[in-house]
Amino acid sequence: MTDSDFLTTTRTFYDAIAEDYAALFRDALAKMPLERAMLGVFAELVEGDGPVADLGCGPGHATAHLAALGLPVFGVDLSESMLAIARRENPGLRFEQGSMLELDLPDGALSGAMSFYSSIHTPVERLPALFTEFHRVLAPGAPLLVAFQAGEEHRHHDRPFGHPVSLTFQRRRPEDIADLLTAAGFALVSRTVREPDPALDETSPQAFLFARKPAGGEPREESAPA
Repeated sequence: MTDSDFLTTTRTFYDAIAEDYAALFRDALAKMPLERAMLGVFAELVEGDGPVADLGCGPGHATAHLAALGLPVFGVDLSESMLAIARRENPGLRFEQGSMLELDLPDGALSGAMSFYSSIHTPVERLPALFTEFHRVLAPGAPLLVAFQAGEEHRHHDRPFGHPVSLTFQRRRPEDIADLLTAAGFALVSRTVREPDPALDETSPQAFLFARKPAGGEPREESAPA
């Protein structure tokens, strides 16, 4: 599959389900204390006064949460329908259309970046390029948070909310993502995996990896607790 193929498929899927998706997950963070804690840790790791990017922001729920924590955050997403909701519900925040693989940002422009469940549609062979792009746009010392469903069995969603679209949600092994981040030049800071929550209708563990772009002269690998 070419970049154009999977980007088009992903955009079409989320354009179709945007309103239903946003309504379903509008208050999800209120029921996710660990996710809120991860976002809080990310906010504390951000230093400097540069912008922070929520890459693959969807309807902007996590973007708004980071803004409430005091970060100068903006969102980027493929889906114009998702972005329309994000702008409607967060008129004071900036949201831009674009691909995470080709960000319209100068080198070292960001004081922090987050991929909150947004890398799960990127083909595994394109993940090195994705993380290299994240590394490019981050300033030295800036943090990166990557969250995703952990596991090895993918989950295919066909006709969600009755819409005639389908998409595969790809689960990843945390150790594989950690290795890819390190290979892209990041220093791994921590990894956290929580068990699925039946109250949230989850079927897989949830993984949260913190990394940062090393400052000049720093070693890549800081720590990698299991």
